[in-house]
Amino acid sequence: MKDDDASFEDALEKLEGIVQKLEDGGFSLEESLKLFEEGVFLSRFCYKKLNEAEGKIEKLIQREGGITIEPFGLEG
Repeated sequence: MKDDDASFEDALEKLEGIVQKLEDGGFSLEESLKLFEEGVFLSRFCYKKLNEAEGKIEKLIQREGGITIEPFGLEG
């Protein structure tokens, strides 16, 4: 998967599929490691895309002015 031609949604869907396969089991150690490696790559890709989107949103908000940017968290 190249960064240029993949969407966040496609990568996330593939990552979910890998997680499901690993949870179901039935793979050799080598196959499991290969799936895990691909999952790590996809996870990093998704994280990068989310960071890029966050940066774009912050720029748009700053252009509007007067809006305070607060970190997004999963608490509560």
